[in-house]
Amino acid sequence: MSYGKSTNSPKSPDEGIGTGTRAKPPKFHPALVVIDMQNSLCAHGGAYEKFGADISVYRKIIPNVKKIVDACHKLHVPVFYTQQVREASGIDLLTRRHRIIPRRRLEFIEGAPSCVRGTWDAAIIDELMPTEDDHMVMKRRDSAFQDTEFELWLESIGADTVIYTGIDTCICVENSLREGFNRGWDVILVEDAVASSWQKLHKATLEKVRGSFGLVLTTEQLIHMMYTARRRASAFRLSTEYLQ
Repeated sequence: MSYGKSTNSPKSPDEGIGTGTRAKPPKFHPALVVIDMQNSLCAHGGAYEKFGADISVYRKIIPNVKKIVDACHKLHVPVFYTQQVREASGIDLLTRRHRIIPRRRLEFIEGAPSCVRGTWDAAIIDELMPTEDDHMVMKRRDSAFQDTEFELWLESIGADTVIYTGIDTCICVENSLREGFNRGWDVILVEDAVASSWQKLHKATLEKVRGSFGLVLTTEQLIHMMYTARRRASAFRLSTEYLQ
């Protein structure tokens, strides 16, 4: 089902963020993306934990992501899940192309055969199991937009704004957010529904988004805004309190 206007349609003067006075809060037609909340990275017994990593920071956001997914289902906002996948043969590994890879990432690639396509390790965690109406985006690199159907699908439903949740804040989430912004989609980042093993970089990403890309909201703020600012099925207005 299509809703809203095409991402290629010009916005009316009162709907842009711009530098002048906004006549009224802009309408938006969002889609939610849940990035890489997979057994490999978030579940006990997954590749990341077996590698020795502390997954508690990733697991901490699961309840908030679930609240947002549930709200989007109730409000008929399309939900997309990304899956970071690799082939069992290793043909698509970074090491096939790159000779310069930071030691931490190289050790993980070589020591933990994670997210092999079709395995339990690559699947979305049980707590966030997608429904039949949700959409799966398989990716082989950090960005949800690179070599995937994500952009085409956003265009086909008329979405103009992407709500970002998931992991890792400063890697796959940020790469997806930056690329989406540069391709023309507005940005909402949910600060307590994203997580990183690098806390300083997590905070830096939040500040970069606030200063250069879009809105940074809490789970509570996002859900409250969506319920109170709904205009029709899958169409909303931004609350003026969030427009700086």
